[in-house]
Amino acid sequence: MTDHDTAPEPEAVPFETPDLHGAFPRLTPEQIEFLARHGERRPVEAGEVLFQEGRPCGEFLVILSGSVVILDSYGTPDEHIIRVHGPGRFLGELGLLQGQAAFSTARVRDSGEVLAVPVDRLRRLVVEDPVIGDVILRAYLARRSLLVGQGAGFRILGSRYSPDTRRLREFAARNRLPHRWVDLETDREAEALLRRFGITPEETPIVIWREEQLLRNPSNAELARLIGLPTPAFDESVGDLLIIGSGPAGLAAAVYGASEGLDTTVVDAIATGGQAGTSSRIENYLGFPSGISGAELADRAVIQAHKFGARITVPADATALESHDGHYRVTFADGSQAAGHSVILATGARYGRLPVPGIERLEGTGVYYAATVYEALECRMDPVAVVGGGNSAGQAVLFLSDYSPRVYLVVRGDDLGANMSRYLVDQVERHPGVRVLLNTEVREVIGKETLEALVVEDNRTGERRSLDARALFVFIGAQPCTAWLVGGPALDSRGFVLTGREAEACAVPGVWESRGRGCLPLETSLPGVFAAGDVRSGSVKRVASAVGEGAMAIHLAHHYLGSPGGAAGTS
Repeated sequence: MTDHDTAPEPEAVPFETPDLHGAFPRLTPEQIEFLARHGERRPVEAGEVLFQEGRPCGEFLVILSGSVVILDSYGTPDEHIIRVHGPGRFLGELGLLQGQAAFSTARVRDSGEVLAVPVDRLRRLVVEDPVIGDVILRAYLARRSLLVGQGAGFRILGSRYSPDTRRLREFAARNRLPHRWVDLETDREAEALLRRFGITPEETPIVIWREEQLLRNPSNAELARLIGLPTPAFDESVGDLLIIGSGPAGLAAAVYGASEGLDTTVVDAIATGGQAGTSSRIENYLGFPSGISGAELADRAVIQAHKFGARITVPADATALESHDGHYRVTFADGSQAAGHSVILATGARYGRLPVPGIERLEGTGVYYAATVYEALECRMDPVAVVGGGNSAGQAVLFLSDYSPRVYLVVRGDDLGANMSRYLVDQVERHPGVRVLLNTEVREVIGKETLEALVVEDNRTGERRSLDARALFVFIGAQPCTAWLVGGPALDSRGFVLTGREAEACAVPGVWESRGRGCLPLETSLPGVFAAGDVRSGSVKRVASAVGEGAMAIHLAHHYLGSPGGAAGTS
């Protein structure tokens, strides 16, 4: 399909929200006609609600005539208009494609006509048609970012010192869910909300949506159900492929596995995207010369995987892996189980913690392990520090420099280029708002309730000094997420999963001889269980290599499923 730039656009309605960064494009008549072949036209009346905050929407809506207002906090005393759209524009945001509940309400302002396309058809069109698909995807991703920045969606009311508050905030942030945190200690709104709902401070944290839905200290799974995320619902069937982890490696495996006809299930303990999902901008990934955020990369991959029929479930925290009756079974923290003839371990690695006394008390209130818009908004206009010498640290520095007047990069080594890509080193060193501190380590955090300053030390001279910083972002090392694999596949001395010849040397005697073959390159010491991405011993810790390993693991899984002693005939 060709986008005709010369085609006349419908006239904008008065007070229409201007198009910001491609978030509110107007479709051409040709694009609308193309979509009309997959949907139906219907009249709408002023005051009619097209979709409502907190409820799922099954249609993609294009305004043909009339106008529509987008409302936040619909039906509450805080209701207000956040957008106005006229003919040629389409409604919705990223949650529509991912099956989530709507985070805003659409109400007809001026009577007219809309085109309604079922969401299932839209998902196929987004992937299959490169022009219109890119228009819709870019708009939806931009709209999600705008909603996040505006604090739309649900509210989390809780204390900054509460571990459960930090858990809920992390889950919402990692899943890129529009929400707002109401700090029990400092936010003026907190006391009014407690009175309104008859809640005592001891009963927090609570999640509030639309004044009519309130959850008291919900689990991550309960919050996921409220939003419409696909939560665990496993049956007794044994699928072809079970993927544990949904970072770049896991999502790549999901896309390639499902597209090649394998019955594919993906699970993750927290959110899709893995550590890459917290990266503000990845500039060295093939095919994206201007860079792409980890969140956008993950969201695009999720849509692709869904298109091919992969099932993605979050949150599902794996706790055990065992061989069972010729296949593998994974047990989760809630007691549920899922089974697969083959398994791909793609659980990745978590960034390490600084060995600094008292740092735990400030985690989530000044000390962070991700640099996304959520964290950046918490420390807007304050000086911040980033610890680390790798690409993740460099990307965080450049991202935070858009929000903070001064960003310190604390590196314990004497060469910024030792572990950081040259293109990042050049940008960091040239940036006027960034100060690089080499041969420097954090020794102390100052502040009881929030971070007030850091004490850093020159590791050559031992000289210490105070560093004015209101937030600390930590990107040092990586610890594999393999604690749950005790008694399972062989691990190296640091806990990463061994594969190939190293795994074969640690396998149970005779296991490979009985199969008449050796261990495959990404196969673990358990036949049919593969490892891909950061969790694998010896892997290159880059997004591109993780994606490549995820794709390669599918090729090897096919080999296993079709081999003698594998699961031939299951796919």
